[in-house]
Amino acid sequence: MSPQGNRNLSVMPLLEFVLDGFAGGLQTQALLFALFLALYVVAVLGNLTMIVVITLDAHLHSPMYFFLKNLSFVDLCYLSVIYPKALANTVSSSKVITFEGCIIQFFFFSLMGATEAFLLAVMAYDRFVAICSPLRYPISMHPSVCARLVLVCYCGGCLNSILQASFTFSLPFCSSNHIDHFFCDVPPLLKIACADTTVNDLVMFGLCGLIIVGTTLVVLTSYGYITVTILRMRSGGGRRKLFSTCGSHMTAVSLFYGTLFVMYAQPGAVASMEQGKVVSVFYTLVIPMLNPLIYSLRNKDVKDALWRLGQRHTAT
Repeated sequence: MSPQGNRNLSVMPLLEFVLDGFAGGLQTQALLFALFLALYVVAVLGNLTMIVVITLDAHLHSPMYFFLKNLSFVDLCYLSVIYPKALANTVSSSKVITFEGCIIQFFFFSLMGATEAFLLAVMAYDRFVAICSPLRYPISMHPSVCARLVLVCYCGGCLNSILQASFTFSLPFCSSNHIDHFFCDVPPLLKIACADTTVNDLVMFGLCGLIIVGTTLVVLTSYGYITVTILRMRSGGGRRKLFSTCGSHMTAVSLFYGTLFVMYAQPGAVASMEQGKVVSVFYTLVIPMLNPLIYSLRNKDVKDALWRLGQRHTAT
């Protein structure tokens, strides 16, 4: 981004930003508040339910559901970093977020986003080992190995977040402190920087591209081998069960990686900030809401666990 348009603006240390959010009058803001609140409540309840069910039901104490529980936890954090503030801003005349608050929101948003990408790749690898090397599965995916894999996901997300935050918030920001978004993200922050942001654009494109392409390759390779293995099976029932289980994961993966690729991994892919906001709502709110539904409605084990917990609750 060229600093030419900002030469006449004074550079000053900012104490706060203003999150402009979505354009529109009172009716539009009220509609957005109702929509966001409904989706947020469904998403929180869905992910909390997945965490509770997997924790309480012994039948779900396996690597696959251990990773799924962590995915639900990441989605919960993802939601909670962005939407309480976004909801408050839709009904408030003051849309201010402090400079430190913006850094914290950006850091944890970036952390959870990258961690989810790594987790989805680990989940694909878990299914690959379970289906293609079932005899080695208890050793390859031992609980200690699973814990280390999840730790690596969080560490990778943390490294990405530190790099992104360091490059972004080291920029000088001009006297205009209005962020044309409903949360602190890289593209709108770069637009109000009064310095050349070419390096920042390259860092964002490089890191996001590396994460998205790298994890996508793991997913595609894993599911390529899984598909070949399933097609070789003689049992039609076993084939249908495996395709159903893997289909849930592939649906979640396609939704998440597709929107991230559109938003971050293609220079100029999103033509306007308004389009960017809509895409952001999809991967920060709609997908975390859909994940529990995808994994529960298409998964017999989860549905059985919900029934058992319901029976247990009724009995007490």
